[in-house]
Amino acid sequence: MVLFLIIIVIIIGLLLWKWLDIRSTDELTNMLKQVSSGNGQHVLSNAFQVDEKSKRHGGELVASVLKAHDVEEIFVLCGGHISPILVAAEKLGIKIVDTRHEKRTFKKRKFQVTAVFAADAVARLRQSIGVAAVTAGPGLTNTITAVKNAQMAESPLLLIGGAAPTLLKGRGALQDIDQMVLFRPLCKYVARVERLRDIVPTVREAIKAAKSGCPGPVFVEFPVDVLYPYELVVKEIGFNPNAKGFIQKALNFYLRCHVSRQFGNAWLQQTITPLPTNVPMPKSEQIQEIVQLVKSAKRPVLLIGSQATLPPVKPSDLVKAVEALGCPVFLGGMARGLLGKDHPLQMRQVRKDALKDADLTILAGTVCDFRLSYGRTLSKKSKIVALNRNYSQLTKNEKAFWNSNVSVQADVATSLVQVANSLGSNHSKPTEWVKTLREKDDEKEAANAKKMEQKLSNGFLNPLNFLKTLDQSLPDDAILVADGGDFVGSAAYIVRPRGPLQWLDPGAFGTLGVGGGFALGAKTVYPKRPVYIIWGDGSCGYSLMEYDTFARHK
Repeated sequence: MVLFLIIIVIIIGLLLWKWLDIRSTDELTNMLKQVSSGNGQHVLSNAFQVDEKSKRHGGELVASVLKAHDVEEIFVLCGGHISPILVAAEKLGIKIVDTRHEKRTFKKRKFQVTAVFAADAVARLRQSIGVAAVTAGPGLTNTITAVKNAQMAESPLLLIGGAAPTLLKGRGALQDIDQMVLFRPLCKYVARVERLRDIVPTVREAIKAAKSGCPGPVFVEFPVDVLYPYELVVKEIGFNPNAKGFIQKALNFYLRCHVSRQFGNAWLQQTITPLPTNVPMPKSEQIQEIVQLVKSAKRPVLLIGSQATLPPVKPSDLVKAVEALGCPVFLGGMARGLLGKDHPLQMRQVRKDALKDADLTILAGTVCDFRLSYGRTLSKKSKIVALNRNYSQLTKNEKAFWNSNVSVQADVATSLVQVANSLGSNHSKPTEWVKTLREKDDEKEAANAKKMEQKLSNGFLNPLNFLKTLDQSLPDDAILVADGGDFVGSAAYIVRPRGPLQWLDPGAFGTLGVGGGFALGAKTVYPKRPVYIIWGDGSCGYSLMEYDTFARHK
C-alpha cells in the first residue's frame, strides 16, 4: 500500500513537472519560492512564474532575436495580429517597410505578396536572411505564390504570420484557418508558438533551417495573444468576475491555467545569437575526380546557376576560380553578371552548340529541367559533372535523359574553388576551344545587332533596339530587376549586368509580379545605387502601385 502511494505521488509529481514545464532545478527552486512568498499574485501565476505586472510582450522577444541575427528590415503589410513585433523591432532600430495598402480589403489583395518578394530580394543581395511579416488568414494566403517562388529560387526567407488567439483556434474566430497545412509543403521549417518562452528558440531554429543546406523559406505562426502584454490578454480572455456556480468557476480556473502557462517563465534570460548553420562540403576524393576530368578535357563547358552565388564563398573568389579553370562559361539566374559585362570566358548566344561539341560539361548549380530540355541538350559523348546542394535538383531527370560521371551534393562555389586550387598554376587552359566559341558567339551577336536596327512595319518601337539602348546607358553599379515573359527573355540575352549580384529574376518558377517587391528589396539594401525594373506590359500590373511605397520610403 505504501509502495502504491509512493508510485502515485511520483506520477503526480512528474505530471506536475511536465505541466508546469520545469526545465531545471533552478526553475523548481524559484517556483517554490514564489508560491510560498504570498506576493499578491494568483497562486497559478506564482506556480508558473508569471510576472503579472510586467508590461513586456512577446513581440519584444521576436524583435530581439531578429536584431541578434543582423536583420536590418522587415517587410510588412500591417495588421493588428502582428503589430507588437513591428513596434518592438522599430525600437531596436530595425526598419519597418510597409508595402502599399488601403483600408478596403479588396485593395489589399495583392500586396502581402510584395512584402515577401522584397524579403526574397534582400536575402539574395545581402546573402543572409530576409524577413516578411503579414497578418493572419488572407494576409498569409496571399503570400503563397511568393513563398513558393522563394522555395524554388532557394532564398533563405523567414515569413512571420499572425493567427487567431490560441483559445479560439478552430472556433470560428476572425481569419482563423489552418495556416500550417498551407505552408508545410512550401517551407523547410514550420512552427506555431503558443508560449512566450518558446519564441526565442523557435525563431532561432527557423533562421538556422532557412540558411542551412539548400536555403529556402521558413514559416513561424504567432497567435495574437502570444504577442500582447499579460494585462491585455487577461482583460480579453473572458474571465467571469462574478462566477457563482461550479461550471463558471471551473471555466475561470481553466482560463487562469491557460494564461499562466502561456506567460510562464516568459522573461528568463535566453541565448538569442545565431545557431551554427550546416552547409554541405565536397569530399577530397570527389574534388580529385573532377580535377582529373578537367585535366583531360579538350572542350570543357561550365554552366553556372544561381546556387553558385550562395555564401560562404564570396563572388570575387568564385570569379578567380572560374578564371583559373579557363573554361567557356554560360551564366544563368542570379549568376548573371558574375563575370562583369565583357569577360572573354563568358558566352551568351551559342550554348546549344557548345554543349553539342563539349567533351566535359560541368553543371555548377545548373539544373536539368526545362531550361536544359530536361538534360536532352547535353551531349551523350560528354563527361558530365553535377554540383548542387539539393539532391533532387542534382539528379533531376538523370538516367532518363542524361548520366553524370561525378555527382557532388555540396556547396557549388566551394567545390569550384577547391577544383581550381587543386589544378594549380600549371593547368593547361583550352584557349583554342574558347577562341572557337568566341567567334561563334560574336557572329550570333552581330546577327542579333542587325535585328535590333530593324524598323517594324507597324511603326511600333522595336523592343530589341530599346533593350540595346538600355544596355548601352546602364551605369556600372545598376541593379536590374527582370519581371516579365518574352520581353525579359530577350533582355536576358541583350542587357548585361555589370557585376555579381546585380541581376534579379524570379528563377525557375517564372513568377510574374516580382518587379515591385524585388526593386523595393534591392533599393533597401543599396539605397544609393540605381535600380532598374525591366517590366513586361502584363507583369507591371501586379505591382505598379508600389510606386507609392517607393515614394514613401524614398
